Amino acid sequence: MFTGIITGVGRIADVQALGTGPEHGVRLSVVAPPAYLDDVGLGDSIAINGACMTVTTLDAAAGTFTVDVSAESLARTAGLQRPGAVNLEKALRAADRLGGHIVSGHVDGIGRVLRLEPVGESWRFEIAAPRALAKYLAYKGSITVNGVSLTVNRVTDTADDCRVDINLIPHTVEHTALGGLRPGDAVNLEIDLIARYVERMLSVDAAARPTPSSPPETAA
Repeated sequence: MFTGIITGVGRIADVQALGTGPEHGVRLSVVAPPAYLDDVGLGDSIAINGACMTVTTLDAAAGTFTVDVSAESLARTAGLQRPGAVNLEKALRAADRLGGHIVSGHVDGIGRVLRLEPVGESWRFEIAAPRALAKYLAYKGSITVNGVSLTVNRVTDTADDCRVDINLIPHTVEHTALGGLRPGDAVNLEIDLIARYVERMLSVDAAARPTPSSPPETAA
């Protein structure tokens, strides 16, 4: 479990294929900020660009670790296939502050950056989300973009997708990898966990309701 509050910006330094077929995944070698791994052990969970991964090897002194990413995860995420800057968050402890919102580290869909441009002291960040996620996105609701907990300022539904407008403060741009995004870049999206459960509860309740019976036919 995570909060969407990025605790470090790392870098994928190397991507090694774990096989030659499409069913094989990759092993990522990640460089973390200084001292970031001091309290991390083998088997711990770290979210990389919002995708929960398991630490498989670790060199805390060198500030490096590896994770294995399955072919399924590669197909359903963005930004894990090549070297580059990534957002990192270590798993939440029971006594930690929940500074963002409840984040599972499971990517629900891949969005596309439409714009990232300065507006006053902040930045306007607009994303095209898959149409299937539209019902989970709401004004002033929460969304996770590449692991970052963000607040939705505006939602616009189109025939093909759902446009989400977000305001980024300078601190977010400076302390995450979001500032390096460009229009057209793919991003990992996770919807609000509570919205997911509300939708499930309503759909089950609706399916359980008895269907009204038709009135009996009367003879002419």
